[in-house]
Amino acid sequence: MGGDTHHTHGGGAGGAGWEALLPVAAVVLLAVGYLLLTRRAGVRNPALGWGRWRTVSFLSGCAVLAGALLPPVAPFAHADFRGHMLQHMLIGMYAPLGLVLGAPVTLLLRTLPAAQARRVTGLLHSRPLRVVAHPVTALMLSTGTLAVLYFTPLFDATMEQPAPHGLMHAHFLLSGCLFAWVIAGPDPAPARPGVPARLVVLGVAVAAHATISQLMYGGFLIDVHAPIPQVRGGAEIMYYGGDIAELLLAAALVASWRPARHRQRVAARPAAVSVTGTVRPRNTASTGPRTHRSW
Repeated sequence: MGGDTHHTHGGGAGGAGWEALLPVAAVVLLAVGYLLLTRRAGVRNPALGWGRWRTVSFLSGCAVLAGALLPPVAPFAHADFRGHMLQHMLIGMYAPLGLVLGAPVTLLLRTLPAAQARRVTGLLHSRPLRVVAHPVTALMLSTGTLAVLYFTPLFDATMEQPAPHGLMHAHFLLSGCLFAWVIAGPDPAPARPGVPARLVVLGVAVAAHATISQLMYGGFLIDVHAPIPQVRGGAEIMYYGGDIAELLLAAALVASWRPARHRQRVAARPAAVSVTGTVRPRNTASTGPRTHRSW
């Protein structure tokens, strides 16, 4: 931690020109594409349709992402480390939560022809994606890389030129979406562990965020050339903003947890009675959970 100024690039406007407009245009196209898919899903299956709250969630994620890339956030992020951390939280934690809860993969599978949907499903269960989508891998890519960014000269290097800075934003977004999908995403995921295991991984992420932000606040190991008040303010945004985002992610995960629903149904079902009046035990082999297509 040292230096007197935070790096800026892309001209005096702080990145409010073309380098910000291109990503925002991509976000707009993403939102339009999602809306077109929802319309197609409604046409293909009017009875099933598409959940309105999922559409609201996805569009909210797009709005958060666009807001993080436009003024006043973008110029603030280029001129002040506190602005950078605010932008980081929006791009890497809050926008991914909205995008993932919108279930875009499920929507895509509902609108594709059967043969193409099977290919997408096969890709979701491929060996490389199983490795990438493992909760530990997602944790290292989303949270573990923060130590590399802020405890090495990498952060200052990415702030020098627009291209590395854009790659940093892309990493925040993609790794954040990966982590949110693996932990609480409604879309199908390969070899997803149970809810208790995912809660443990989320707890590790909370602890890692807290540790990094506390080290940053105290000036330990940090390698960011910015005034001390800015670094401490950024650490506070990371600490409290990260906690809120992870609590929202935990709420989304717990809301989807139904650990005893099937067992309660089986227990409430009356035993079969034969024509002679004797009670026959239920065939427990047939009471297991039914497999169905999640999309």
